[in-house]
Amino acid sequence: MPSSVIASFHYDEELAQLIVTFMTGRVYCYYMVPADCVAAFNAAFSKGAFFNKHIRDRFPCREVTSAA
Repeated sequence: MPSSVIASFHYDEELAQLIVTFMTGRVYCYYMVPADCVAAFNAAFSKGAFFNKHIRDRFPCREVTSAA
């Protein structure tokens, strides 16, 4: 299901980094994210709800870029 909050995401399993692009255009990199968490995120009906409950504020992150 398309998300009204998350535009896309990419996971680098080797580095355990999840790159999330939000609909606002902001891009954040989340570190030390386990592959099983990303698999559940990918399968979640509501990406935004899953992200808020299981990823946001649970893993270290930094903004990679921001909306212009």
